[in-house]
Parts: sequence; C-alpha cells; structure tokens
Amino acid sequence: MAEWESGLFALPPGVVFAKHFVEGFLDRMAGQPPEAIARVTIYANSGRTRMALEQAFDDNGPLFLPQLRLITDLGAGAAAHQGPLVAPLARRLQLARLIDQLLRTRPDLAAGHSVPELARSLTQLMVEMQSEGCGPEALEIIDTGDHARHWQDALGFLRIAAQFYLTGAPVDRPARQRASAEMAAADWVKGMNLPSDPVIVAGSTGSHGATRTFMQAVTGLPNGAVVLPGFDWDQPPEIWDRLDAEGDDHPQARFAPLIQAAGYPRAWTSCAAPVPDRNRLVSLALRPAPVTDQWIADGPSLPDLLPACEGLTLIEADQPRSEAETIALIMREAAEREQPITLIAANSGLIRRVVAALDRWHLRPDDSSGQPMQLTAQGLFLRQISALFGQPLTIDRLLILLKHPMTATGSEVIGANEARLQARELELHLRNHGPAFPDGSTLRYWASKGDETRRAWAEWVAGILDRIAGFETDHAPRPLPDRLADLRGLAEALAAGPDGDAENSALWTEKAGRLAAAILDHLAAHVAEGPPMPAADFAALLTDELQVQSIRDDVEPHPLLRIRGPRDARTEGHGTVILSGLNEGEWPQPLDPDPWLSRQMRRQAGLTLPERQIGLAAHDFQQGVAAERVILTRAKRNAEAETIPSRWLNRLTNLMSGLPDRRGPEALAAMRERGEAWLALAGALARPEGELRPAPRPSPVPPAPPFRELPVTDISLLIRDPYAVYAKRVLGLRPLNPLRPEPDAALRGQTLHSIVERLLRTNPSPDIPADHLRAEFLRITADVLREEVPWPASRAFWQARMGAIADRIVADELARLAEGHPQVIERRGAVSVAGMDFRLTAKPDRIDLLNDGQVTIYDYKSGSPPSDKQIEHFDKQLILEAAMARRGGFDALGPVDVAGIRYIQLGGEGRTHGREYSLEMEVRNWEGFLRLIGAYLSGETGFTAMRAPEKTSYAGDYDHLSRYGEWSLTDPAQPEKVGDHG
Repeated sequence: MAEWESGLFALPPGVVFAKHFVEGFLDRMAGQPPEAIARVTIYANSGRTRMALEQAFDDNGPLFLPQLRLITDLGAGAAAHQGPLVAPLARRLQLARLIDQLLRTRPDLAAGHSVPELARSLTQLMVEMQSEGCGPEALEIIDTGDHARHWQDALGFLRIAAQFYLTGAPVDRPARQRASAEMAAADWVKGMNLPSDPVIVAGSTGSHGATRTFMQAVTGLPNGAVVLPGFDWDQPPEIWDRLDAEGDDHPQARFAPLIQAAGYPRAWTSCAAPVPDRNRLVSLALRPAPVTDQWIADGPSLPDLLPACEGLTLIEADQPRSEAETIALIMREAAEREQPITLIAANSGLIRRVVAALDRWHLRPDDSSGQPMQLTAQGLFLRQISALFGQPLTIDRLLILLKHPMTATGSEVIGANEARLQARELELHLRNHGPAFPDGSTLRYWASKGDETRRAWAEWVAGILDRIAGFETDHAPRPLPDRLADLRGLAEALAAGPDGDAENSALWTEKAGRLAAAILDHLAAHVAEGPPMPAADFAALLTDELQVQSIRDDVEPHPLLRIRGPRDARTEGHGTVILSGLNEGEWPQPLDPDPWLSRQMRRQAGLTLPERQIGLAAHDFQQGVAAERVILTRAKRNAEAETIPSRWLNRLTNLMSGLPDRRGPEALAAMRERGEAWLALAGALARPEGELRPAPRPSPVPPAPPFRELPVTDISLLIRDPYAVYAKRVLGLRPLNPLRPEPDAALRGQTLHSIVERLLRTNPSPDIPADHLRAEFLRITADVLREEVPWPASRAFWQARMGAIADRIVADELARLAEGHPQVIERRGAVSVAGMDFRLTAKPDRIDLLNDGQVTIYDYKSGSPPSDKQIEHFDKQLILEAAMARRGGFDALGPVDVAGIRYIQLGGEGRTHGREYSLEMEVRNWEGFLRLIGAYLSGETGFTAMRAPEKTSYAGDYDHLSRYGEWSLTDPAQPEKVGDHG
C-alpha cells in the first residue's frame, strides 16, 4: 500500500461529517487497488456515526467497505483474553451492597439519597476513574484537611470502594478499553505490533481519557489519522494555549490535549463550512470567559453580520406548547417542500409535544430516541405495581391497575371490554360508598349484589387484593430476588385475568412486552448481587433499568423528518436544522451534584470537572448552529416561572447587539422577525376559523315550578349561587366524590357530628359527674375515629384536638342538660308552604326542649360559626329551622316557641356561640324566604351563577358547567328560558 498521510485532521462545524469524511477518505485512496479500502480500519465514536459512514460509503456507489468499528469496542482486543465482561448491573449492585453496609453505620451520609441512586452515581465515578486511568492510589493523594467532615467520610468509603472496583483483572468494558488504549500506545511508541494497514479515528472529540489516549497513539502511527468533528478554525492560537488549563465548559476544550500532543490539525478536505462568516461570529461569542474585552477587540473585525445570519431564525415562544406547535409547523412545511429537516432536542418533553403536534397531519418523524421503556404500557404497568409495596391500596391505585390496558388480557372467561365495564361500575360504587382503602371483603360485598359475571370478576379482583394486602406493611428491607419474584408474580396475575394465562396476555407480547420480559430476566440474573432493599428502593432500581431502554415503532417514519439528540448534531447537519429548547436547564441541562467528591477533590485526583458536560453540550450547539439554515427556538416561560435563555444563545444575541457597525442589531432583529412570522402562522393555525364568543354569565329559567322541595341548607346557596341549586335540584347533577378520599374539612365535620350525635344518644343526665362524661366523650371519639377515619395520623391528631377541648365541651353540655334535654337529634322535619305546593325540609343537628317548654336550636361547626351579619344576609339555616319549629315542622316537638339559636364549635376552644334572635327577626326572615322561593317557583327569576359569592375565591361544584372564566363576576347575567315552557 502507498504511503499514508498521517496525523491530526479536522472538519469545520456545519458540514455533514460522514459525507465529507468519506469524500476525503476516498480522495486519499485514489489510485489504490479496490481491496486496499477493505484493509483500512476506521473507529467511529458511536453507533450512529458508524451508520452514517456506512450510508455515505453506499452513496458513492459499489466499492469495498473499510472495517468499521466502534472506539468503545477496544476492549474486545488483546485485553479481552482476561475472561468475560461482568454486566454493569451486577457491578452496580455490588457497589450498592457496599453502600448499604456503609449506611447501616453512618445513615447521615445518605443525605436524602436512596441506595440505588447512590450506587448509580458511585458507578459513574468508578467508570470515569477507569476511563481516565485513575487507580485507587489517585484517591490517596487527595488532601481533605480543608473539607467538611462529610467529604472526609465520603473519601474514606471511596477508598474502600475503589480497592474493590478498580483492582484485579479488568472485568468492565471501560477498564478494558483503557487497557487496550494504553497497551497500543506503549507498543506503538516502541515500534512493536504496529498495524500494517491504515487506522483512522473518525468523529470522536476525545472527551474520555481512554479514547483520548488511543487517539493520541493513532496520530503517532505512520499510517494513522484522527479526524476531529466541528473544529473551530477561527479560534486564535492564544485561546488554544489556555484551553488545556481552563475552560472546561468551552466547546473546543476537548481538542486542546490532542493539539498539544499531535500539533495543530490539518484540513481533512478542502470543503468549507456552509456559512464561514457565521462560524466566526459563533467562535467569538463562545470564547472562554472573560469575553467582553475580546468582543471589544475582535468584534469590529467580524464581517457584515446581516448576510452571515441570513439563514438564522430565532423563535421565542411564550410557552412550551407554542414552541412545540411552531416547530411542528416548520417540519410540516419542510415535508410539503420535500426538503430534509432535523430537530435537535435535549428535552424529551418537548419531543413528545412536537410528535403529538405532527400527528394531526399524520406525520411520523424518525425519532432516534424512540419511546422510553418506562413510558410504554408495559413499563408503566410494572412501575405502578412496584409502587404498591409498602403502601396502603387506595381507590385510585386500584382503578389504575384495573383499567390498565395490560390487565385481564390473558383471560378468555371475561374479555377486556367486560373487565373495563366492571371496573367502571366498581369505581362509581367506591366513589359513593368507599372505603378509602378497599380490600377483598369490599369486592366480595359489592359482587354479592350483582350477576354471575360480576361475581366472577370481583372474586378474581378480591383474590388480587388479598394478595396485595400482604404487601402493604412491607417496609423492611428484603432480598432483591424475593422482591422481583413478588413483582413478576403480581404483574402476571393481573395480566392473566380470571382463569387466564399470563403467557397469552399483552404483558409479554409484541416488541415492548418482549423487552419488558428481557429486562426482568436481566434483573433476575443479577439481583442476588445486591443488598436487601425496602420497597421504595427496589421501585427506584426497576425504574433505572426501564429508563435506559427504549423501543421504536415498526411504522415507517417520514423519510425527511428526523428528531435527534444533541450529540447527533455532528452527523445530522444536512438540510434545515432546528436547535430547540435553548433555555438553561434544558440545553444545557443542569449538572448533577456529585455526592462523593467535591470539585477540588476531583481536580486533585486527576478527574475532569463537572463543567466538562457543559463543554460537550456547547460543542454540539456550535456544530448545529453552523448548518446552512438553522432555526433557534426557546420558550420564555415554563409551567413554573420565566425561563433563562441558554448561555450560548445569550452570548450570541448579546454580541450581535453590541456590534452596530457590523449590522449586528439589524441581523438580530431580522432573525426575530422571521421567528415572529412562524409564531404568527402557528397562532393562526391554533385559532378557530370562526369567532368564538365567550359564554355569557348564565341565568337559566326552567319551566315552573323548577322543584317542589328544598332542604334548608340550600337556601343560603340559593342566595349566593342560585345556579348551583339549579344544577343540583333541577338538573339532578351531583359531583363525583374524589378518587382518593382525604381527611379534609368535610370529613372532619362529618366525623365530629357523628361523635356528638352518638354521645347524645346515650341520654346523659344532667347530674352525671363531669369526669365520667368526659371519659365517655373521649371513648366515643376514639370509637368513631377508628370506624370512620382510616388514616392513623389524622386519627391521632383529631383525637388530640378533641381531648384538648373535652373539658369545655363537657362543661357546656352539662349546662345545656340543666336547661333542658335534646329532643331532636339528626331527625328530618318538613313544613309545607301554603299556596306554593312546596316543602321546606331540614335535618337539625340538635334541638333541645327546655324546662319552660321552649326550644333552643343548635348547629355543630368544625370551623368558625357564621356571624350575626352573615345570618342576617345569607346564612339562613338556623333562623329558618326556628320558623319550622314554630310551625310544627318536627314531629317530636309539635308547634313550639323558640328561645334562641346557638352554634357549638367542635374545634378551636370548643365554645358555644349564641347568636342574635327574636320573633321579629324570625318573621322577617320567613317572609323574605317566601318572597325568594316564590320568585323561583313562579319562573320569574333566573338561577344566576354566583349571584352573591361571599369571597371572590369562591369555588363551586358547578363552575365548569356554568363556564366560569369565560365570564366574570362583573358581567351582567342574561336570563334565558330553558326546557319546555309550553
């Protein structure tokens, strides 16, 4: 073979790396026999780069292919004779066992981290040490004198872990890659084992120690070459001299050690960047800090920025949804023009939004990331089951499982549709009747009132619940094989369905199912290496294994629409490029804190600083922004707050704004103007064709009479929010109870009412000793809380609250019993209104018949009772109950005179609050009630939404039905007849 041109080479940012690399390679092979190409070995930095190289060779017609390998496969060489590699999962679990032993003696070192999380970060550190050639001795030179005790303790443990992980025969791929690189470098320097045919490293930046060592060795070969991607030819020599010692966050920092070892690179081909003048602008914008003086000195030498940035578009959307919809519109336009376009995104959420937006036009892009396994139906199913262990089963968790598309798919007895129907019926029952934590007996009781199909399905669910009940108290660490077996067994039982077979279910079928089974099999093969874990840690371990895997649909994607990650910017730069999510926290993504080594400790050990990740991301950005046509996008705010532009975008716009002589502000304004045009198009697409007027403030007028009966508790609602009474009493609508009952204020009020009602039904006498009544009160409190409040923490808290006010409650109760005795306790009464065909009903908490024959009406309040002013204008419950008592509305009393109305506060200090009352007041309110109810019964008045809410923050059960938000409280109501008025 002819003499090979060796050394360090590079291609500029913006060119399609694979295409121009192959062009340069074939130029060098010109004149060689065809088989000479097959003797060349090319090491690519990644599988995607290798695929791109293969395609580029194919584009050049029939020819022999060189040997294309991955640089990460170096361990498959001479170092591979040391036995098989150990699975990374097994190694991570071995470290987890070490960490578990550490935390048993020093739990304070965890600092809120789980064992799987710490094991993952420790594994990453050990892998980095292997790649950088740092053995256990590197940790011995770290001086912790100035560090906090935490770092000293962490370093002590690290030395133990390093002795375990980094000594002995290399069994990890990074260790063998480093060993192979060092072996090759040592041999080649001595002239030993020199490859007889050319060796090329293509597309790697040398970001890891092992690859950098190998690349340096290749540049020294007489027939070796290294071709760097995205090399900044515009960067001055003095900047290169600084990058090796500082500037880890600079995009070109990874090239500095290679340049020091092999000299300044030469051009691999004569191809120029698509827009060289823009590359000069970006190079200056991304200079290492401090940059202001360099901008002032070098900025005036830049070319005219208006033509340089003609292919740049800047889109600054208001929020992420708008950003995604605009990107989708741009990609649709490219598909219509039959032009290739690539979306570069680091934010998986943004990718999902774009894919969803493209689906409206039935466009499916080629997404290199695929669908994460943890978001597939099988992945979600396994994660939801893993979350059951150590937790009480709530209604919502149960229904998530019963309605899941994997559940009962293996049953031929009850089909999937019938199972979903039964789950829906069960949901309605549980919402209305509970309990908050359903169990097997709940299902069996519900099924006893149904048909044979329901009984069969419910008996199967009850068996599952009996099985889950055994795991609810599973809090202590247990062996991982046992936990995995429990998870798989429960998942297969749920997927099988009644008398079904899990093997025939959807759980393990198709691509996602087969991958899910493979993940569990892989776990089963290695979990014995790990320590016993509590349920939460095992769920975290499962999630870790799921999220590193992804699947791609078998549906053929659109050939021109591609979605790639930031690292693919070097190989996917042809056509239009969209660099999206350019906000801090998205691109670049935030750095994960290192719980093991501080920055100073990493530097002393010879490891890279965390900012290296920022520099790698910056290099991806520099390559992407150098394409011929580039669209930069960001959202000005996210769901929480305003966002901060990405540091690279910030630098670029700031530099352009400060160069008026180079027409930088004009170029930036033109970029934004092009972006605004796209935003306007996306906004126009989102707007409906016709004008949609907001709904008016409703005030429906149904046919008279709209109702013939109302409870007294609805009268205040009829005054404040008549529309709610219309929805509840006329339309017969009731809000569904929440899927997950909580110990809220409503339940507290119901429970306290039950306590006092049960106490009164014991018929306490006025001469009972106070301590006896107090003991009875607290006993009843404990009984009611145990029966009605299944949350232990709330039971204890409410029991303590009642105990604190027990003395006041007992003293006031004895005083009440001395005045009379309870005659009506939670018993319904009614009064008919003459001439209106209407009844007013009530169920008073308590009415006491006094010794003088009059009555006092009481109401229990868990919160603050209404004031006299609120009673006068809105809260009419007790005053109307007084009027009903006077008219004989309660059978146990007959017509009686009323002495007063009072509120007993079952909270706060437990006081009894008297309120203003007189016969004149009662008569005035009764007459007002008659006028109010007559207006609605006659059909003269509309049921206005939120007629007089007490607070502007009032939220009713029917606000969505009235379309509140399209109208405001200042809008006038518009009465409208509804229904058949004849």
